[in-house]
Parts: sequence; C-alpha cells; structure tokens
Amino acid sequence: MSDVFELLAARGFVQDATPGLAERLRAGPVTAYAGFDPTADSLHVGSLVPVMAMAWLQRLGHTPIALVGGGTGMVGDPSGKRTERPIMSLEQIDRNAQAIGRQLQRFLSFEGANGARLRNNADWLRRVALMEFLRDTGKHFTLSFMLQKESVASRLDAGISYTEFSYMLIQAYDFWHLHKTEGCELQLGGSDQWGNITAGTHLVDKREGRTVHGLVCPLITTASGAKFGKSEGGNVWLDPARTSPYHFHQFWLNTDDRDVERYLRLFTFLPLERIAAVIAGHAADPGRREAQRVLAREVTATVHGEAAAEAAIQTSAALFGRGDGAELPPEVLADMPERRVSRARLPDGLPVIEVLVASGLASSKADARRGIQGKGFYLNGQPIDDVELRVGEDLLQGPPDERFVILRKGKKNYVRLVLEP
Repeated sequence: MSDVFELLAARGFVQDATPGLAERLRAGPVTAYAGFDPTADSLHVGSLVPVMAMAWLQRLGHTPIALVGGGTGMVGDPSGKRTERPIMSLEQIDRNAQAIGRQLQRFLSFEGANGARLRNNADWLRRVALMEFLRDTGKHFTLSFMLQKESVASRLDAGISYTEFSYMLIQAYDFWHLHKTEGCELQLGGSDQWGNITAGTHLVDKREGRTVHGLVCPLITTASGAKFGKSEGGNVWLDPARTSPYHFHQFWLNTDDRDVERYLRLFTFLPLERIAAVIAGHAADPGRREAQRVLAREVTATVHGEAAAEAAIQTSAALFGRGDGAELPPEVLADMPERRVSRARLPDGLPVIEVLVASGLASSKADARRGIQGKGFYLNGQPIDDVELRVGEDLLQGPPDERFVILRKGKKNYVRLVLEP
C-alpha cells in the first residue's frame, strides 16, 4: 500500500485529520512532530500509538520530530484531566525529559536524508518573554475560540487555572516555532489533543499565512471497556526498571482475542498481509493464542530489543511449562515478580494464609481461604489444599540470607516471596 494516509488509516492510526492532509501526504515528504510532556521519567504503552505513527511516517519517507516537553511540562496539559496536575520542579522536569528523550530514540532512525530529530521545547519556551508572547501569539485567539475546545470546556465547572487555560496557546506556539525553524507541517497526537493541535494550525495560518495539518490517533480502550495500558500492578511502562521485559511481554500475551488484531496493526511493524495470516491461523485454533504470542514478541522486541524479548519468552515458557519453582533457572527467578517481607511480620511458623496475603496474591485472609478452597493457589508448583498449612524450612529455597518460596495464583500470576531474616 503506497498511499501514506490510507496505510495509516488501515492500521488504525487515524481518528481525525485536518482537511487536505491526505492530498498533502501524497504530494511529497513532510516533516511531522509529536510531543511528549515529561510528567514521569518513562513513557507508558499508551504513548506507543503516536510513537508508532511517527515511525511509520519515517519508514514511508517522511521526517519525524520527537518533541520532549521540558517547557510545556512546566504548565501541564489539562486535556483529559479532571483536576490540575501538580507542579513539578525544573530539576524533576529536566530529569524526566532526558529519560523520555532516550526512550524515543529507540523507535526512530536518526540517520539518512529523513533522519529523525529530537527536540526539547524548553530550549525556546523558557526564553519567551511574556509581553512578546501576548502580542505575537495571544492576540490571534479569542476567548470564544478557546472556550469551545474540549480540554477547556470540560473543566469549566470544576475550575481551570489561567496557567492550564493558556496551555493550548503554548502548544500552538510550539507548532509555529517548529514550522518556522524546521519546516514542520504536521502534528500528531492522541484524540484528546485535537483542540491543542488545531490551535497550532490556526496560529501558523494567522502568523505565516500557511496551511499546516494535524492528525489525531484514537485513545485506545480494550474490548471490555477498560483503560488500555493498565495491569494489576498499575501502568505498563516502557522503562524496564519500572515494568520488566517479562511483565511487559505478559501484558501483551494476555490480550483479549477481541483486541489482538487491532493491536497487531497499531503496535507492530508486521505487514497487513502477515497480520491477516496470523489472525486466520489464530481463528483456526484460538487455544494456542498464536496471535497473542506474535504480538507480545514483536512489541517486546521493538521496545526492549531482541535479546530481552527472547529472555521474556524463555521465562514465560519456564514458568508456565514446568510449574515447579524449585527447578527454575536463576535467570528466570531473577525476572520473576518479587515481594519481600520480614519473617517477623509472619507470626507463628509462617501460616500459608499469611504468606499469601504478604505476597499480594490474596487481598485478605478471607480471600486466601476462598482461593485455597477453590484450588486456586500453588506453592512451589504444588496446589495448596490445606488452609492450616504452615510454611516450614523444608519448603524454603535459596541461600540462608535470601530464603524464598514460589507462589502462584491461577495460571498466570507468579510471585517470588523472599523471606528476609
């Protein structure tokens, strides 16, 4: 498929676009940017949608700019938020911006004629004088224009500060600056960014008399209606220190059958023909979950590298294939979810009920009892069938200063519970 806009639409990246974008993309290469505010020191999987859209544009001959919001992060984007974000220190913003910048470099090529560019809007926004900004930017926006934008309108009843109210003008300034200095003609973002993006196209039109474009991708929800990117442990991050490659791989492996084709289109570089073949094979034997295996491997390799993807696959195979914690190799144990607890917290010979609660697999003693009665918990690969069981030294593994047990809930949730002296 040679038509860029059609390919992006076929893969699920297009929810809305400014008039004429498809024709502009057909006319020749464009420079496009997407922005990422440093609200944390890592992106999460929800950020992958605009990142992958940029990566596809580059593969098809266009030039991406990955913009880290060291300037806009000082203000905070009200889009999709019910309350104002807490203000971070400049030091924290800068640390987060550097970390996110490193992550973005994994997805784009910075070589060649259309090599990607990494920018930080702190480089220009922190130097903008207020009076100059009001004169050259603020005068092009009426209050009625701004009040119509969803990011503002949705917050009027709850309250919105002038700081956040002004955010769309600051993001519009980014688009104007990148157009002026780097010839940028397209901004990408999630659908909650439509108001901010069209504010940017408006400003470029008013200040330069030029037409530029915006494209927004859908905000992903699961087929069950849940927010995409959440697991039992919270956000699924791209930083391996926050979400291990094993956990990351498991997140994708647990994808609902109803979502897996859409995720293959959005989050992998597999050709559409290959995806169709994978889905056809999956439909013939859903129990093998081949589509989820392909998805998990491809996305993990893209984010963490081939070696990490293979290690995650081997860890998963060892955990779910053997089921005996005592025989798991050290590299598998090292990547397993871990909880640590002092033996002093567990009274009178380590009752298994207390062990399950301490591991986090059971939410309460009552939950642990119900799970044991339903044959849902395992200790070192063996079903726990006695609610009065006590975990003695004969069941502990590891060296004297790092004794542990392997606990499992159902088929998928493993924890290595380390019992510290």
